[in-house]
Amino acid sequence: MAALSRRSFLRRSVTAGAVGAGLLYGLPARAGSAGAGTVPLGSVIDLTRCDGCRGEEVPRCVAACRARNVGRFPEPRQPIMDYWPQKKHEDWSRQRGVINRLTPYNWTYVETVTVEVDGETQEVSVPRRCMHCENPTCMNLCPFSAIEQHASGLVEIHQSSCMGGAKCRDVCPWGIPQRQAGVGPYLSIAPQYVGGGAMYKCDGCADLVEAGEPPACAAACPRGAITFGPREEMRALAHRRAEEIGGYIYGETENGGTSTYYVSKVPFELIDAAIRKRKAEENDTRPGRPGMPVGVGNMLDTPAGLALSMLIAPVAGVAAAVAGAARVMTKGGDA
Repeated sequence: MAALSRRSFLRRSVTAGAVGAGLLYGLPARAGSAGAGTVPLGSVIDLTRCDGCRGEEVPRCVAACRARNVGRFPEPRQPIMDYWPQKKHEDWSRQRGVINRLTPYNWTYVETVTVEVDGETQEVSVPRRCMHCENPTCMNLCPFSAIEQHASGLVEIHQSSCMGGAKCRDVCPWGIPQRQAGVGPYLSIAPQYVGGGAMYKCDGCADLVEAGEPPACAAACPRGAITFGPREEMRALAHRRAEEIGGYIYGETENGGTSTYYVSKVPFELIDAAIRKRKAEENDTRPGRPGMPVGVGNMLDTPAGLALSMLIAPVAGVAAAVAGAARVMTKGGDA
């Protein structure tokens, strides 16, 4: 492996610092870098049609997602070190078969809950994965420029740039991205002291979409519960369907607007309460089972979000420089 020269490292540090500052103030370097000219896309998830593939061992959307992405699942280097100075790390590599939550090895899952509406008990199955927000908080607060929003609107994490700091999960209203230690560019720098692994989530099958095909989950759904197409058409479809069933829409305004529109006859406040109740009953405090908080705002539009940006800003350039150096070292030479 060739050494990274001091001059080159300084040059990259300055560039990375500018990129990091741009990210923090809403100028994501990767935004729209792929599929130029693509119409923004979206999806409708109709909960009146999803039954969680009742009777099947694995919901078909989950099975299709896993089959599609298994080649991209992390293969951590053993032994996995703790996050210095903490005495812990996140490792799902021995739990790859888990399908009842989001993990680095399971990018979509189906949460089934029981709710009571007007005295009647109903079972609702909710497919969960990345919402692909219109203005992704995760991307705007990533100091490593590791998250890209394609021109299609799909949001993707590039593990080759990710240091696993989990800031994307912290600022996501749903805590969607999940972390695996023992992988990523931090291993090429100082794995005992720097980095935490890499983050993983649904990328909307961006490569399939660019080729004109639907995401794997939509193609696999046997009940037509997932519809994929131009975002504005999906928004209109969601409104028509909600009007037909006298129902509700989720995802149109949450986090400032997303590309995923859920439609349900059951109010989403009740679904969210049922998810939280079930997790409490199971004493489940691990990440990866998001709720559905109605009307949740975009953190960047709040004083707390602005304060967080200002706190991150002084270290963003250094963090981005480290990530840039790791990419060069991983490739085996100076560019």
